[in-house]
Amino acid sequence: MVNTTIKTTKSQEIFSAAQSLMPGGVNSPVRAFKSVGGQPIVFDRVKGAYVWDVDDNQYIDYVGTWGPAICGHANPEVIAALHSALEKGTSFGAPCALENVLAEMVIDAVPSIEMVRFVNSGTEACMAVLRLMRAFTKRDKIIKFEGCYHGHADMFLVKAGSGVATLGLPDSPGVPSSVTKNTLTAPFNDLEAVKVLFEENRDQIAGVILEPVVGNAGFVSPDAGFLEGLREITHEHGALLVFDEVMTGFRISYGGAQEKFGVTPDLTTLGKIIGGGLPVGAYGGRRDIMSMVAPAGPMYQAGTLSGNPLAMTAGIKTLELLQKPGTYDYLEQVTKKLADGLIEVARETGHAACGGNISGMFGMFFTKGPVHNYEDAKASDTAKFGRFHRGMLEHGIYLAPSQFEAGFTSIAHTEEDIERTLQAAREVMSSL
Repeated sequence: MVNTTIKTTKSQEIFSAAQSLMPGGVNSPVRAFKSVGGQPIVFDRVKGAYVWDVDDNQYIDYVGTWGPAICGHANPEVIAALHSALEKGTSFGAPCALENVLAEMVIDAVPSIEMVRFVNSGTEACMAVLRLMRAFTKRDKIIKFEGCYHGHADMFLVKAGSGVATLGLPDSPGVPSSVTKNTLTAPFNDLEAVKVLFEENRDQIAGVILEPVVGNAGFVSPDAGFLEGLREITHEHGALLVFDEVMTGFRISYGGAQEKFGVTPDLTTLGKIIGGGLPVGAYGGRRDIMSMVAPAGPMYQAGTLSGNPLAMTAGIKTLELLQKPGTYDYLEQVTKKLADGLIEVARETGHAACGGNISGMFGMFFTKGPVHNYEDAKASDTAKFGRFHRGMLEHGIYLAPSQFEAGFTSIAHTEEDIERTLQAAREVMSSL
């Protein structure tokens, strides 16, 4: 039965108090519900495909802690492994054997990675890989794509997506122009624009970084030939190609987007899933490039909690679970049913909509589309999405609180969950 009456008294009280304690009441901007209206719900617990708020309302969850919960929240096998690891300690600040185990799993899975360095977040991985690109090529400039988000390092906050897009901030105060002058931007899926940038900045560009499937401007797939074209262009100009697979890594296939599309970058950043729900990040790539990283080489990067035993344990168990036969077939099955169903329901109820999915990653825009890049995404009806989001929340469905965020499923989502979600979507869209 669809729940259409939820009370969020405790959530409101807690969030009201939080606003005097933390900027905006949150520790990451998109959580504040600025772009969808209303106040955020405050979580109490999670399990499988579901979350419960502090008022004890249950929701089907399509955020999955922004991607890591691919095996479902609080997976019992992951939790059991963590209990065992906890008995040995939470942090060593020294080498541990678990680092070798997860490193070998990542290297075996991801085509581009011959050596890997673990860090504590996707943002940290992207900061490090940016420094590494420059150190290896001895060039300063990089190319990123409009709407692609690579964390909040100064040099990346130029036409970024995700929370920056959600809040309508074109850049960020506090970012020096002397830093961003070396950041060149192009529209996603536009090879000609990339070629022009290389021609105008000959022998100055260290590399190109992108989300191979955009998840921070909503869900946007690469056009046929786009990734292959970037590989050719960067080869031609002696620049590096970097795939930011913090979202797509181990999600759209076990080997990430580079395995899915058959295009191997020079370097890759990872996060989310490889920590199984704990804070983690990683960057890796060709051995000759990674040998630049200290202490093997002169490019410095360090971290006290990097490779900590809890994150390594959760990551190892999560990757083991993902290796079970049929995992990605099932993710594709349930996610395609959801993504196609949402578009069908929207159109049947009189709304222009487009979107799609790749494995357990999906998105929908309230615009006729198609959406090839961030400019196309900005043409979507964000006000309508806000009303849709609030309506779905009332019906017990938790979606990402921004038109500019991809959604995620897990192997814990059932056909019944999808049916309930589409039923709720039909009721909400009929009333928009």
